[in-house]
Amino acid sequence: MIEIPESIVLCRQLNNTIKGKVITDVVAGFSPHKFAFFLGDPQNYPSLLIGKKVIDSNPRGGLVEISTEKTRIVFGDGANLHYFGSGSKIPDKHQLLIEFDDNSFLAVTVQMYGGLWAFQVGAFDNPYYLVAVEKPSVLSDAFSKDYFMNLISDENLQKKSAKALLATEQRIPGLGNGVLQDILYNAGIHPKKKVQELNTQEKEMLYNVIKNTISEICELGGRDVETDLFGNAGGYKTKLSKNTSGKPCSKCGSIIIKENYLGGSIYYCKECQPL
Repeated sequence: MIEIPESIVLCRQLNNTIKGKVITDVVAGFSPHKFAFFLGDPQNYPSLLIGKKVIDSNPRGGLVEISTEKTRIVFGDGANLHYFGSGSKIPDKHQLLIEFDDNSFLAVTVQMYGGLWAFQVGAFDNPYYLVAVEKPSVLSDAFSKDYFMNLISDENLQKKSAKALLATEQRIPGLGNGVLQDILYNAGIHPKKKVQELNTQEKEMLYNVIKNTISEICELGGRDVETDLFGNAGGYKTKLSKNTSGKPCSKCGSIIIKENYLGGSIYYCKECQPL
């Protein structure tokens, strides 16, 4: 699933591969998928996009945005982007195929569910997109310590858990249930610990860890449980994920625990992240 590091890595790779190219063909909805979400009728995508030159690609929280002169293409959640060079065989299945003037193409498939939205600039009112554009990126200067401390001091958050703080209500767009596991592990905070139980030192630690962990994941090309634009797994070895569940903690040797919580899985070390 696309989260902050994946969107940053994918956009970096897209700018190295398709920037400046002209879209020559578009196929939308070729392989039917019940949870591939388009904007309007996907059969209108060709007329909307063909002939447009790619300006650049930008991460928007956990969304990937490709910009042309007058249109935008946005991918989210379970959209898998894969770039193929000229002469490559087109995959048998795809939910969106975008071909460029050098005969290279971008094939997008949906894993569980995912957005594949194409639209004229200003014509997309999806709240997740609008919030992701509006709020500061975690790695930007605007996501400052003062900004975070103000965010975490919200009275409505005090009885919520650390997981709820980081991964619900789009408080930090793109920071999802995957990335938060290592963030909380690195900060020594249990996912179920209440925000009101965090002292000032823990809050400051959490802020620094959010910045540092996401920066490290990006520098290493994404997480090892996700793939990049070329189908390669990321170089960042997750400390808490499906890959480490039931295995010894790298710090203390205790077994990593997996539980269901707030609609998804959480992983933690009961020694390093006491509740």
